[in-house]
Amino acid sequence: MDPVIIVGAGPVGLTLALALARQEVPSVVLDEGPGKDEPRLARTVVLREDTAALMERLTGLPMAQAGCRWAGWRSMRRRQVMRRVSFCTPPPDETVAEDVSYKPAAPVHIAQHVLTGALRAALAGESLVRIVVDSRVDGIEQESSGVSAHTRGAKGTWWRGSYLVGCDGPRSTVRKLQDIRFPGRTAVERHAVATLRAELPWSGEALLHRMPPWRTTGPSAGEITARPLPGGAWRLDWLLPPGKDLVTPELLVARVRETLAGWSDGPTPAYELLDTGVHTVHHRLARRWRVGRVFLAGDAAHLLGALGTHGLDEGLRDADNLAWKLALAWHHGPREALLDSYQTERRAVVAARLRAADQALPLLRGGGGLRAYVPGSARGHDTLLAEGHLGHGALGAPGAYADSPLAPRHLEGEVSVDTAVGAPVADVRVTAEDGSFVRLRDRLGRGALLVLLIAPGTGVWDRKHWVTAGIMPRLAAAVAALPHPAELLVAETYPGAPAHSVLLIRPDGHLVTALGGVRPADLYAAAEATLGGPVESGAQATAGSR
Repeated sequence: MDPVIIVGAGPVGLTLALALARQEVPSVVLDEGPGKDEPRLARTVVLREDTAALMERLTGLPMAQAGCRWAGWRSMRRRQVMRRVSFCTPPPDETVAEDVSYKPAAPVHIAQHVLTGALRAALAGESLVRIVVDSRVDGIEQESSGVSAHTRGAKGTWWRGSYLVGCDGPRSTVRKLQDIRFPGRTAVERHAVATLRAELPWSGEALLHRMPPWRTTGPSAGEITARPLPGGAWRLDWLLPPGKDLVTPELLVARVRETLAGWSDGPTPAYELLDTGVHTVHHRLARRWRVGRVFLAGDAAHLLGALGTHGLDEGLRDADNLAWKLALAWHHGPREALLDSYQTERRAVVAARLRAADQALPLLRGGGGLRAYVPGSARGHDTLLAEGHLGHGALGAPGAYADSPLAPRHLEGEVSVDTAVGAPVADVRVTAEDGSFVRLRDRLGRGALLVLLIAPGTGVWDRKHWVTAGIMPRLAAAVAALPHPAELLVAETYPGAPAHSVLLIRPDGHLVTALGGVRPADLYAAAEATLGGPVESGAQATAGSR
């Protein structure tokens, strides 16, 4: 079987390659560049709880060591603190610690070149991944049995693959070669950016400051964001008003000085300017994310980022969603409903995020008028913005696939838990099949389904004492009979789950269903639906979504 061709070696492309390798699928990454990432401290990303866990699982590197886990979040309007959130710090050894509620979970702020470097380091020893530098794709051909990509240059050649995924950014060549439209809006927001080393009054806390009381130099929309980085560094973003006003170095330095002076209530404190830039946010959504054996992911498929949301989070979720589906197709033959579900699930989630941002933008950026005089409106606006920055609500929470074509229907034994069907599962402590205690998220991304039994009291007994008792033998037999490999895990508790309930979880960590007790028929039907339905007899069409 030919490898998967991945076009683009940014964080999304490298994540997909690593996720496929973890499921024993080879890939070729065609990197347009030289294979090195320019250090730019003004280009950073914020990872939410689920994407930080994904990066740690793939790279083996704790993201809090590579970046900065926020100690808290603070929103201010003029001189008034509107909202303050303190984050819980996970225990140093989560594999043996008692369950702790990490709500709200602290985001991790990391320089993008550091994240990409961690992914490249993890791939360096991966025999199933080949990265080819200085390889720009200029042609794609596909047929029922595979896909070929041509790279131009003096040593231009054809690459043969089973599937091809375009992770090649906003100006995606793959998207253009497949004639996929990319409608949307340009320059929804613009920010002047400066990364500097300084001592700010809020150690380790991220800050959103609206309408600062001091007078700003040059045009300003009255909003500043400060996010901590390792080593006492900070990234500061100033929201710019609509238009194309030039941000000169002199203007940016003046902004830095007056902002630091304003926060210190005195003269400008000492600082070291490390990097600067201008960040422009566009909102676009590709019409299609699949054409036969060709897929789009990350910025090639969508652009978003206004109001504190972060596009890279969604790109990493694209890779996580697509990897297990491609791996199943690579190993067992394509199931078209399963492959089609990637576009259906992920495009719907990103479209909902874009709609929420577009609906909130006029309210939050519209200026004066009656809204400015409505009591409590400032606090309501702050809540909306905080949701985007912290990963909550319609603007920021990880998407749920409630209407997925993979969702099982009409299960008699289904029960409700605090996690909605299609949403990411909570990261509880579980007992693995070898008797070890691990976090649930540590078992994701291996291509197997997860079956989780909620059995109070099992955590205080050695597994050998209860693995053959009660309902365990019957459940183990039901799991062994599933139409796809599955791992049986046991947890003492799960939020909102009754004792002896059984949860079926997808390889990317989304809940398929929760059943009241051991129900082999329901469990089998749910697993079959998750895989795209029963395997078709005879030849299967591979034309995919048209």
